[in-house]
Amino acid sequence: MWLHGRESSNMADMARNRAFRIGRSRTGLGLFATAPIRKRAFIVEYKGRKLTTEQANKLEARGNRYLFEINSRWTIDGTSRKNFGRYANHSCRPNAEVHTIGHKVIIRAIKNIRTGAEITYNYGRDYLTNVITRRGCKCDKCRKKRADGRAKARAKSRRAHDSDA
Repeated sequence: MWLHGRESSNMADMARNRAFRIGRSRTGLGLFATAPIRKRAFIVEYKGRKLTTEQANKLEARGNRYLFEINSRWTIDGTSRKNFGRYANHSCRPNAEVHTIGHKVIIRAIKNIRTGAEITYNYGRDYLTNVITRRGCKCDKCRKKRADGRAKARAKSRRAHDSDA
């Protein structure tokens, strides 16, 4: 009993010391800074069981979305909700990046991140072509680009309509 109480108090301390929280994002759940995070600072580790590529391919075929490929032989299955790294979303203009150190994957800041900002990293070309292109990227940069494109098209349409009148 005493050990359990000690574990939970340590977990509460760890939760209070985290530089992020999990919250509602435009794309589902995301990681948000709870305090300013300095450039190059460690944010979180992407954790999970280590799988062979063959095992990972089977899980991917069944719809697993939290697979992080370490190299051509190994992949991390980040499905567990204890893996806070899984909540970092994709952005074409990220504020964090991923580093692989041996078979360990960490996410660290590539610029100063202000309190309340969503922590994002670029998932890479494979994810972009296989997943995002079908649905359309929802990062702020791409949403703004699409909105600007629509605004230009409306303006061009108005100019064409006004010249006909």
